[in-house]
Amino acid sequence: MDLRREQHLSSSVAETEALAAKLACGLSGGVCVALYGDLGAGKTQFVRGLVRGFGGDARVVSSPTFVLLNVYDASKDSPQRLTVYHLDAYRVNGPGDFEGIGFAELLEEGGIVVVEWADRVETLLPRDRIEVRIEPVDQETRRIQITQPG
Repeated sequence: MDLRREQHLSSSVAETEALAAKLACGLSGGVCVALYGDLGAGKTQFVRGLVRGFGGDARVVSSPTFVLLNVYDASKDSPQRLTVYHLDAYRVNGPGDFEGIGFAELLEEGGIVVVEWADRVETLLPRDRIEVRIEPVDQETRRIQITQPG
């Protein structure tokens, strides 16, 4: 499989969200975005940017750590009108928890499926996913690597 890799440095939450919004502009329905990074790396901020990029309200985005799944609809005025399915695997006991909430079906809904802590459910993720790795460089700066199928 051909892969495209981009690396970015972000020195603020606003820059991280802007990068994600830019990525959203090039996405179509049925895509899975796997997010990797430690606690506090900026994974949920990245999701806020994706939602904003689809014309949704980024202010309503929160980490679905305790509920596993949040759903964000795009604005009716958005040309893409894609729903974002935001999952968090931090507290799951394994892939079975994701299977129990219909993860496979979400991948077929035609929206964007975003998974935080993707390494915990990697066996369920589609092979042709987009991977976003966020690594703190210092208190404000993040290194963000985006890998996409070519």
